Formats: sequence, structure tokens, C-alpha cells
Amino acid sequence: MAQISRTVPETMRAIAIDRFGGPDVLTMHTLPVPEVGANEVLIAVHTAEVGGWDAEMRDGSLSDKKPRFPLVLGGGGSGTIAAVGSRVKRFKIGDPVYSFPWDNPKGGFYAEYVAAPAETAAPVPPPLDLAQAGAIPIAALTAIQGIDDALHLKKEERVIILGASGGLGVFAIQFAKLRGARVLAIASGQDGVALARKLGADAAIDGRSDDVAGAAQALAPDGIDAVLALTGGKTLTKCLDTLRRGGRLAYPNGIDPVPRKRRGIKTKPYDGIAGRAQWEHLSRAITAAPLQVPIAAEFPLAEAARAHERLAQGHVVGKVVLRISH
Repeated sequence: MAQISRTVPETMRAIAIDRFGGPDVLTMHTLPVPEVGANEVLIAVHTAEVGGWDAEMRDGSLSDKKPRFPLVLGGGGSGTIAAVGSRVKRFKIGDPVYSFPWDNPKGGFYAEYVAAPAETAAPVPPPLDLAQAGAIPIAALTAIQGIDDALHLKKEERVIILGASGGLGVFAIQFAKLRGARVLAIASGQDGVALARKLGADAAIDGRSDDVAGAAQALAPDGIDAVLALTGGKTLTKCLDTLRRGGRLAYPNGIDPVPRKRRGIKTKPYDGIAGRAQWEHLSRAITAAPLQVPIAAEFPLAEAARAHERLAQGHVVGKVVLRISH
């Protein structure tokens, strides 16, 4: 039998869409609190992570099946356990967790409550609090899986992180340094360059105006070992030109344009995934780093449309979040 907190209401506030479109389709709804299944947990949401993937869900470009409107967005976030399914033994009511239930049929984190499979949630690791943990589930899992699982980055290897000051790159820098690699961060703007250096990059340049080839030559005279591409385009082409023969390129599926394969370069596209083993791997890294979580902007739930407008403006240095509770 499910355990349910006495404080769980029947309805909740949620930002949902009734059709695909621009930020203006994000509107406040009153919806039933989702029921928790046997293998699920109900999370009272504290913070929702906001990323480009949310914008693509909102405008319909990420949807590969017929949507069920109203559709609550929000692929990741944090909160406290408000109910536990009958088969779930790992959590109890009141536990602080963060979660990444991608394309969850019961709705996302732009809401006061989320019902999600227990395997997509994990205890918040020290030293993070709920506000920080809610900013990172998708980004941090995707970043560490690029560094460790796709690139298998080793101590003293030279790596370029492209998109280093964005929502994924800020974590990729820290995980690469945790593995003992030497990092050239390709960031956006002088504020992005400054943040990349603060997070531990050995060298950092503005990809729009600085000399990528020269910076790579200075860090790795015999060629760069690996590139983690968190964005595509002309700057990525410049980065690939610096790779030594036998070097590696990894990128999360969804970057645009998709890089062309090159002879002599091992290319690995990948998806960030959430499961118990992945959460434990991430938790160890967060604690060991210890992870810094730069917040570029935060908005209350009711202003989710403004959060998406901020994303659309570009040049987001760090993470954008929605605060559902404080």
C-alpha cells in the first residue's frame, strides 16, 4: 500500500501547454495531483531545471508522439518525497531528492507535484541543497556521462569543452578537472570566459572572437585528445581541426548542426540517462568535486514564460531555474 503524506492536496498549480507554440503558450493551470503508482514516488517540487530541451518540447520539435494536452513541461528538478508507491523501499516521506523522469507521462516539474518512477530519482548528495540540486539533474547527468562514459577521459589528457559556460558545460568543466584532465573551455562572452576559469578550466576563450587553433596549440602542441561538443556550428569545426589522429569527439544527441564524421576521429553521440547506477556515479562525483552550481536566472513558477524568453535571448551563463517553493 502507498504511503502518502497527510498534507498532499487533491489539486495543484502547474504550468502547462494546451498547444505547441512560443513562450506565451505556457500558462497556469489547476490540475489533479498525479496518483502515485506502485513503483513511483510523488515529489513535492522545490525547484525545476529549465533548459533548451524544454523549449523544444514546448514548440513541438522534440515531440515524436501525439501529445496529451494539457502537457506539463519540466524534465528535471528537486523536491521532497510526499508519497511512496507500495513497491518502493529506497525512499520515505520527507526525503530530499532530485529527479530526471524524461518525457514523463504523468507530467513534468513545472508543477507543485510530480509522480515519477522511483529509479529516476535519487537522494540529494552533499554538499548540495534543494535549490542547487533542482538546477542540475539533466545537465549534470548528461555532462558526466559525456566525460566518463562517452570520452573515458583520463588524467593529463587535453580536452576541449565547447559550450563551456552554458547549462551543461559548467558541469563538464568540473567533472573533467575531477578526472585530472587539462581543459580548454570554449565559452560565450567575457563573462562566460571568466566563469569557465573560476570553475577550473586551464584555459578559456570566447569562441566567437578568439583564436581556437592558437589556444589549442598552446595547451596541446601535439594535438588535443578529446572534444566534448555541447553546441555545434563553425566553432566546432575549428575544434575538430585541433584533434590529434585517433582523438575522440563526443556530443549529446540534439546539438545542431550534427557534426560530420571525420576519418581518424572516434565519434560518439550519446543521450544522458537516469538510473540507479548513473545517479550513484553522479553523486560520488558531486561530493568529490565538490560541485559548484552557477545560477544565471531564476523565476517563480507563474513566470515560466519569462524563463523561456530568457533562454531564447541566448547567452545564458550557467543555469535557468523555476522556484516552485522556498
